[in-house]
Amino acid sequence: MPLFRNATFEISIARSDALPPPHGAEVAFAGRSNAGKSSAINTLAGHTRLAYVSKTPGRTQLINFFRLNCGAALVDLPGYGYAQVPEKIRRHWAALLEDYLTRRESLVGLVLMMDARHPLTPLDRAMIGWFVPTGKPIHVMLTKSDKLSRNEANKTLFAVRRDLQELGERVSVQLFSSLAKTGVEECEAVVAGWLGVAPGAAEAPVKAPGK
Repeated sequence: MPLFRNATFEISIARSDALPPPHGAEVAFAGRSNAGKSSAINTLAGHTRLAYVSKTPGRTQLINFFRLNCGAALVDLPGYGYAQVPEKIRRHWAALLEDYLTRRESLVGLVLMMDARHPLTPLDRAMIGWFVPTGKPIHVMLTKSDKLSRNEANKTLFAVRRDLQELGERVSVQLFSSLAKTGVEECEAVVAGWLGVAPGAAEAPVKAPGK
C-alpha cells in the first residue's frame, strides 16, 4: 500500500505548548502560502479533502497531525509568507513553525513545498536556515510543475539542486504536480527512507527517534 494512503486526521493545535506527546516518527510538510501544499498532501494521500484547500492563501493557521498506517505522522504546518495576514499573526506563525521545526525530537525530516515558478524565495531560504542546524533531511518539492514546459521545469529543477548542493546529501529536490499527479512515488520513496520502511509495505509501526 502507498505510504500516505489512508492517512487519517488526528489533531490540530495552535500553540507549541499544546503539541501532543510524541507517538511515532513525524514528517513535517511546510511551504509558502499558495505553494500548493494542501493539494500536494491530498494527492499523496489519494484523498480529495484530507488537507483543507482554500482559494485564499494563508488560511491554514494550525499545525495538523495526520496518522499514517505505518504509525508515523504527517504534520501539516501553517503556510507562511502571505502579506495580507496581520503582522501579529505572521509573528505567531513564525514562532510556532520555528519552535516545532527546531525542538520537536520526534521530527525526522522536512518536506518543503515551493512553487516551481517561484522557488527559493527569501522565506523559503529562512525556513531552510531554521531547519539545517537540526541535521535532519530536507526534501524540496517543486509544486505546480505542470505550469511550466518540460524544458523549463527541468531547468528549474537543476537550478534549485545546484543552489542547494552546498548542503550536501541531506537535501533532495524533485518536481511535483498535483494536477498531473506526477512525483508521488518519488516523494514516497524519500519519506519511506527517512522512516525506514518500504513505500509499498508501510504497515509496520515506526517509532520516534530515541524510543
